[in-house]
Amino acid sequence: MNHISCYKLLITVVRKGRAKTIVKASKEAGAEGGTTFIGKGIGIYEKKFWGIPVNQDKEIVFTLFPEKIIDPLFNAVTEAGRLEETGQGIALVIDVTNLAGIAHFCDLDAKKRHNMQQASGFELIVTVVNKGNSEAVVSASKRAGAEGGTILYGRGTGIHEKETLFSIPIEPEKEVVLTLIAADKTEAVLQAIRQDTGLDEPGRGIAFVLPVDKTTGIKRLEAEAKSGGAVFSS
Repeated sequence: MNHISCYKLLITVVRKGRAKTIVKASKEAGAEGGTTFIGKGIGIYEKKFWGIPVNQDKEIVFTLFPEKIIDPLFNAVTEAGRLEETGQGIALVIDVTNLAGIAHFCDLDAKKRHNMQQASGFELIVTVVNKGNSEAVVSASKRAGAEGGTILYGRGTGIHEKETLFSIPIEPEKEVVLTLIAADKTEAVLQAIRQDTGLDEPGRGIAFVLPVDKTTGIKRLEAEAKSGGAVFSS
């Protein structure tokens, strides 16, 4: 029996100005709050990205929450953000294997945990690169078949102050690209990112893959993934 975290991470991508609505709905559903990032979406089509105009900035909300409220929280955020409507945004849930500052853990055997992680059929590629290199990450992803990506910008108030993403220091000159992808296509997209951005060279950046438990706002792409034809991004 493995001791793992009782918490999960909800990532919600919405239009600029909508993050407060998501955070409010999350709190009402039992979460303690959320962290909001400013970013933008870049899609394979010039005018729209998942039905959302690309010339609009995005807000990305990270919400750490107890697993026991996953259904009411997911439903509350979906309703508050109108995420089932085309072009309103997306949300996905990621398993948290360990954490600090919250001393609550669950007993869950490895097989059950693996089944939970594979339930959605999607994975999230997180790429951290130097400022100005995020476009190369998105371009590589699209070359490998993804539809684009969501770019986050690290923000700090001083040269020695840092923010963190998944416990990784993010300085103001860093950019983070989130790419949601069908699990069977992850390797091809990851390799394209490595080749185009030189991630294997020291100081160029990092990329890692996380399993996704649940998604909303991507009905068409979920259907395509089930039929074996989709590779896409967040």
